Amino acid sequence: MPAPHNPFKQAMAEGRVQLGCWLGMADAYAAEIVSTAGFDWLLVDGEHAPNDLRSITQQLQVLKGSASHPVVRLPMGETWAIKQALDAGAQSLLIPMVETADQARELVRAVRYPPVGRRGVGAALARASGFSSIPDYFATAGDQIFLAVQVETRAGVAALDEILAVEGVDGVFIGPSDLSADLGYGARLDVPELRTLISGLLRRIADAGKAPGILVTEHDWARECLGDGARFLATAIDVLLFARALRQEAAAARDLLR
Repeated sequence: MPAPHNPFKQAMAEGRVQLGCWLGMADAYAAEIVSTAGFDWLLVDGEHAPNDLRSITQQLQVLKGSASHPVVRLPMGETWAIKQALDAGAQSLLIPMVETADQARELVRAVRYPPVGRRGVGAALARASGFSSIPDYFATAGDQIFLAVQVETRAGVAALDEILAVEGVDGVFIGPSDLSADLGYGARLDVPELRTLISGLLRRIADAGKAPGILVTEHDWARECLGDGARFLATAIDVLLFARALRQEAAAARDLLR
């Protein structure tokens, strides 16, 4: 029996667009609610949300069998953290702040077992192998792992062609906010020069045969990104949707007193 099939990786390889939502609530119950919305993929955020290995694992558990595929973003690309996330059952990873091809190569090694990589061999006691119920897990796990790296600085942009040439990197995700800040635009995302740059980056990623990804909550811009080749596109963030809906409801409730 091989490792579980990764439908998200297959969709990326086939060039099918996948629409996603950011999970920042760091809560399995909230993740399960979002999984009923109909998104193709959900980003379990370990970088800017208060997630740890246990909360990430719990969200992977409630999303199992859902039509929404979980993608886990770790706070860093450390081999030990990648090993733990993979053993917990993550099959699709997004690693932030990648700025060199050497970094990308190390990430590829971290998601692969020896002799081609250096992932620790211990999944037999972990959720990823069904607690040793998948006899061929060691031999087949690597084929089902989707690895995306985040390019979100001037250094990453400068090294993009070298990063794209790294075998084993399946996708490159553009981080608009960090890139804007690093370019000196602050938190602004409406700068024409920034959007022109991002458009070109998405096209370069697609032309290199990798899956381009991005988070854009402005739908007109999101449509432009799709035209530029974005293949895994997130258009919503659960925290913002929740906060916005509550504030609107509170305002409507106050109107009842007028």
